Amino acid sequence: MNFSMTTQFIKPLFINPLSEGGPIFMYPTLILLIICIALIAKGLLKGDANNKTQKLISSVSLFALVWGFLGHFIGMIGGMDAISSANDISSGVLATGIKISLLSPSFGIVVFLIARLGIIALILKER
Repeated sequence: MNFSMTTQFIKPLFINPLSEGGPIFMYPTLILLIICIALIAKGLLKGDANNKTQKLISSVSLFALVWGFLGHFIGMIGGMDAISSANDISSGVLATGIKISLLSPSFGIVVFLIARLGIIALILKER
């Protein structure tokens, strides 16, 4: 598989949703995902005797979840403002706007679930 074919598949799956979902909300959520993965790896490799790493992962993942929903609500408020000022709006434009507003909380939920799986792995490792 050459480089152009790889980017042909990666861009629609990862890059476009990050940009479409609003970089103000999607890129910080991506950073929170990286932080969660690093904390999970640290906890699995070095151990977590006093559960500080689990608590930190839990807090970061909950923040990612809430940050995603904040992006959704701010996007929906802006969308409703645009709809109220427009005379006529097509169902396609409305559907696209709703899809874009759902990208941020969806990514927040993914980060939350990955972090929760990491916490489960840390708990199982302790036993």
